[in-house]
Amino acid sequence: MKKIIATVLLLYVFQCVSAQTFDDFFEDRTLRIDYTFSGNRQQQYIAVDQLHSIPKWYGKRQRLTELPVEGNGQITVKRHNTDKVIYRNSFSSLFQEWLSYDDSKFGTQSFENVFLVPFPKDTVDITIDLRNNRREITTTLTHTVIPNDILIRHSGERFVTPYETLVTPADTNKCIHIAYIAEGYTEDEMPVFIEDAKIANEALFAHEPFKSLKDKFSIIAVKSPSKESGTSEPAKGIWKNTAVHSHFDTFHTDRYLTTLHLKELHDWLAGTPYEHIIVLVNTEKYGGGGILNSYNLSMTHHRLYRPVVVHEFGHSFAGLGDEYAYESEDLPMYPHDIEPWEPNITTLVDFQSKWKDMVDKNTKIPTPPTDDNYKIGVFEGAGYNMKGIYRGCMDCRMRSNELPEFCPVCRRAITNLIDFYTK
Repeated sequence: MKKIIATVLLLYVFQCVSAQTFDDFFEDRTLRIDYTFSGNRQQQYIAVDQLHSIPKWYGKRQRLTELPVEGNGQITVKRHNTDKVIYRNSFSSLFQEWLSYDDSKFGTQSFENVFLVPFPKDTVDITIDLRNNRREITTTLTHTVIPNDILIRHSGERFVTPYETLVTPADTNKCIHIAYIAEGYTEDEMPVFIEDAKIANEALFAHEPFKSLKDKFSIIAVKSPSKESGTSEPAKGIWKNTAVHSHFDTFHTDRYLTTLHLKELHDWLAGTPYEHIIVLVNTEKYGGGGILNSYNLSMTHHRLYRPVVVHEFGHSFAGLGDEYAYESEDLPMYPHDIEPWEPNITTLVDFQSKWKDMVDKNTKIPTPPTDDNYKIGVFEGAGYNMKGIYRGCMDCRMRSNELPEFCPVCRRAITNLIDFYTK
């Protein structure tokens, strides 16, 4: 009898825990937290800058404590003074990428970062941790947020940047919210921006699995006007006054187009329905960039606009790694004795956790080059390394601008992520 009672009690506790929902811990609002990441290769620091309360929450409402992908950093929300995790998410950052460059050995820099979490009903402890390319935590910060703190700013209530809705989901409670935002478009050029956003949308949903799962997405185009048209090109001495101050030559790489002004980026978006961000930059120069759960940024008036904006979304949304490598540009981003967290590249250290189940048992590993772009195998050359890092197919949207599709490995990873957010 005692065993039966104990079993019943355990089942009751389990049911109570599993029955906990979004509404148990959170309001239908967003807590935006502005951080500064700073330091150098030897020492890194995290500091809280500002807190904002924004109407409505547009992120996940289920699987709140699960990570979509591991990322280069994680944010964890716990009930105050307990070990009860009530929300987690992952991210990457330009700061962590900068740490892989030689400049970080000798100089110290700071970078803005902004993260969104559901607004807590009660006091919480929030932990941010940053990880190196060996997947080790290098620095961490825990701070307490009191929901009724008078210093939490209220954003997106009195003024919301005008926007147009491009895609309406089948279920607004189980969908993925994306915002295109204008960069380098003056007020008079907003019709051009809307057309460019529609082109990006057509390009994205021409690719599987987005094409088949379009009804899982809510997409808007946010009309943020710039004082000047175009974007900054430091190598040419050109600096423009634009909405989010984007520029080429990030880390002295000509085609690397980014913005360091994440607070302004989120200021423009406050009050709009968004979680994932695609910044469209009004320029003919080739370039772009994508950072997991931060933003995707792409030029719009180059002939390769369509494949680039989709490629960069593969980074920012799905956490996919680059599958290309150049002999002249072997970057030490991925140690060969550690399995990368990105789902589409491997060092074979833990291939079982990647796409091993998709490889035919008769396929040689590593796999010799083939003319069949869709043969699933283990092809050497990925993650900016010609040797020691492998991809799933000969070609893919994450490898080149020529192949018009994601490879089967990437398609499965994206499908899993869409299911994570919407099922």
